[in-house]
Amino acid sequence: MSKIPVTAIFDIGKTNKKFFLFDENLDEVYHTYTRLHPIPDEDGFPSEPVGPLKDWMRQTFKEALEFPQYEIKRLNFSGHGASFVHVDEYGNPATPLYDYLKPFPSELLDRFYEENGGKMSFCRATSSPPLAMLNSGLQIYFIKYAKPDLFKKIKHSLHLPQYLSFLFTGTMVSDYTSIGCHTGLWDFEADDYHEWVKREGIEALLPPIVPGNTVLKTTKEFGEIPCGIGVHDSSGALLPYLRQETEPFALLSTGTWAISINPFNKSKLKKKELKRDCLQFLSISGQPIKISRLFIGEEHKFQVDEMYSHWDLPLGTYKKLQFDESLFEKVRNIGQKKIHFHYLKPEDFDLEQAEKTDWNSFSDFEEAYYTFLHELTEIQVASLELVLDDTGVKRLFVDGGFNANEVFLGMLRKKLPALEIIPSDFPNGSALGAAMLVTMT
Repeated sequence: MSKIPVTAIFDIGKTNKKFFLFDENLDEVYHTYTRLHPIPDEDGFPSEPVGPLKDWMRQTFKEALEFPQYEIKRLNFSGHGASFVHVDEYGNPATPLYDYLKPFPSELLDRFYEENGGKMSFCRATSSPPLAMLNSGLQIYFIKYAKPDLFKKIKHSLHLPQYLSFLFTGTMVSDYTSIGCHTGLWDFEADDYHEWVKREGIEALLPPIVPGNTVLKTTKEFGEIPCGIGVHDSSGALLPYLRQETEPFALLSTGTWAISINPFNKSKLKKKELKRDCLQFLSISGQPIKISRLFIGEEHKFQVDEMYSHWDLPLGTYKKLQFDESLFEKVRNIGQKKIHFHYLKPEDFDLEQAEKTDWNSFSDFEEAYYTFLHELTEIQVASLELVLDDTGVKRLFVDGGFNANEVFLGMLRKKLPALEIIPSDFPNGSALGAAMLVTMT
């Protein structure tokens, strides 16, 4: 019995660590996943458990190589952004993989911006909203000045997807999709690393940049299999659409964050857009792609939990709702804002919000949920319009958690009548994009 040739993909998210096998038609034929507990860093803040992650990946891949029904022909990786693995001269981690939510010392951050022409000037040059540790390049600056003894041990700094590739190939590279992910490293005007990276001696720590579809080989231990260099997960999720579509489109990738991506918008960032969490990514070939971000997943979770508690409802109640146009028109015509947002700031988009939410002002859960989604989609539309911006896009794909929310989709269709809004049929898009990168060559 001949074995089925497959492409293996590790898709390493912040919460779930997944492993997939795709057949030659890029259909999923196998998957497994794990969750790993964070490890406190030297300050007691949770950090990514790099050691246990490495052990799980090596063990999982070796087991897959022994599967009787599959033959692994290629390997690649997708990983979350804003994460660096700093290694010593032997390739071992020299620091924790700091969490991008770790606080950044305010005095050090102020000094950084002062040294680099001021906050907004720097942010415009690097297409990176001021996000502290989420600007992953600044993590290296933080280590250099807040942790000098650790900094001395660093020989190379690898973005997480490229570190995953290094574990299996022994080759260190850098990749545009990770560099261009609000890192504060890249000067989009100069099309090169920003001057501060060179001045601080950090460029010397960064391996050479290669195109995202570069294929290496795994070490002998792993069978000398063709192996990709890894891809930033949001950029990976875009690739299946780029391969399939011939006309301009935008993608709304939803989950904890809603990422609005328009690969056909190359316009320069404005100061007002940066303040609204609009930025640019780099494509696998180093071309800018305009995106905007919104923390809607966590906002939705918080507000729905509040509603469930008020009306004493079971989990999942909102999932049973279908779009009701008459109820939508009712809540839209009320005019006054009734929801106070916990995470989002409607005022950033010149929108109002209630000072506090009075759940007793709603007749029932359904009316409250519709009111919340109406006010939430007002912010989402404003975020989307930052990247649509008269680029001729006629279709918007929605993938991730909200692609099955009929109320959310129905409201978007009413508010964006010129767009065809299409729920996505690309599950595991980041992993699929990573697979495409090593099968297209």
